[in-house]
Amino acid sequence: MSEMTVQQVPGVPEASGTTADAPAVAAESELSDRDREILAFERQWWKYAGAKEQAVRELFDLSATRYYQVLNALIDSPAALAHDPMLVKRLRRMRSTRQRARSARRLSDAQG
Repeated sequence: MSEMTVQQVPGVPEASGTTADAPAVAAESELSDRDREILAFERQWWKYAGAKEQAVRELFDLSATRYYQVLNALIDSPAALAHDPMLVKRLRRMRSTRQRARSARRLSDAQG
């Protein structure tokens, strides 16, 4: 028998042997290291002692305001959704809940 040569096809993961994982692999590669670190932090920030904002300053050298701006943009990205769907959906749900609460407060303040 002769030896077979396997060529790697771009966009197809070598180890899995299926093309179903290709979009997820491509999407994850679009995330920067910082983006992945932010998602990991959001997954377990409660493990850090002290206030979340202090941990954000120490880990990412960002103000709380800038961190939340980056996080909001990140959870809207398809790459983040592909990387950690459960976390991103939970963060989107929490954001939506806070937005509805703010809108309800504004509406009640305007009517009162």
